[in-house]
Amino acid sequence: QVQLVESGGGLVQPGGSLRLSCAASGSSFNIYAMRWYRQAPGKLREWVAGITSGGGTNYADSAKGRFTISRDSAKNTVYLQMNSLKPEDTAVYYCNVGVILTSTRNSLDAWGQGTLVTVSS
Repeated sequence: QVQLVESGGGLVQPGGSLRLSCAASGSSFNIYAMRWYRQAPGKLREWVAGITSGGGTNYADSAKGRFTISRDSAKNTVYLQMNSLKPEDTAVYYCNVGVILTSTRNSLDAWGQGTLVTVSS
């Protein structure tokens, strides 16, 4: 139905930048929201940013002013531009896409495989 493939993680020094990408593929669905979450070792998964089908964006307090979520509707892709990275940003980042299935009109969430971001000197 829908599959998500993430890319862009890696090792970066404090103050550096990374851009994460998440591409959705499949058929018979419509996307209504795209989101980014992250999970650090030993901690719960937390929401980072989201963008709606109308283009509205929201951010966690920890991401405001440093992260930017955007989308390319033609490519079914969501991005997370991360600037001024801090060691506390180190985590596995997951994209999450809310979709409505055209056949049943049910809504569901699809998750990416995760991409590791390590911020360290």
